[in-house]
Amino acid sequence: MATSKNKKVTSQTIISKYMNYVLENDGYPKSVYRFCNDINIKEEEFYAFFGSLESLDRAIWNAFFTTTIDAMNNNEDYGSFSSRNKFLTFFFTFFEMLTLNRSYVLFALKRYDMPFENLKQLKSLRDHIKGFATGLIEEDNDEKLFKVTKNPVKLFSEGAWFQFLFLLKFWVDDESAGFEKTDVAIEKSVNTVFDLFDNTPLNNVLDFGKFLWKEKTMWN
Repeated sequence: MATSKNKKVTSQTIISKYMNYVLENDGYPKSVYRFCNDINIKEEEFYAFFGSLESLDRAIWNAFFTTTIDAMNNNEDYGSFSSRNKFLTFFFTFFEMLTLNRSYVLFALKRYDMPFENLKQLKSLRDHIKGFATGLIEEDNDEKLFKVTKNPVKLFSEGAWFQFLFLLKFWVDDESAGFEKTDVAIEKSVNTVFDLFDNTPLNNVLDFGKFLWKEKTMWN
């Protein structure tokens, strides 16, 4: 293994080695000292990027988000997308990112017996997703002439976060080939949310409800 003397240590290399460590050891390091010793870097190199192992846990999810945003922005056509299509693109791309790292993500989300404890690592990601959703709805609102037709920003951003949690749970439990059911859930849920805001909800809400009921029945 290359030492810190031979290769510059970055936040990305620490994240990569941490994820590999967790999977290869079937568990998390007991301390920063132990982790740094095992991957052959100095503690000060770790602390240059992360204040604790817990902050590293959160940083991994942040990296998933920023990589997703970068990938979308690299698409020349993305800027011309509607808010609906930008939201669809975000979820499709983000869950592709999770799928590439599925072994680690599943391990991380099942770390503790208490579900609430597992959600703590998503704290920063929550802010990122709400911020992304806020930007989309504000963009839509800027195009509307009358205040009464503008959509509530806070409601939309909070809804986006709960929508993500629903899709995350769906993806975790999805055993379909290529996670195609998750793709269907993303499309139906995003279209339903935007149809609700566009005041044309009935058909899609019912369609989405039938889909969820069918999946719930299959799970049971």
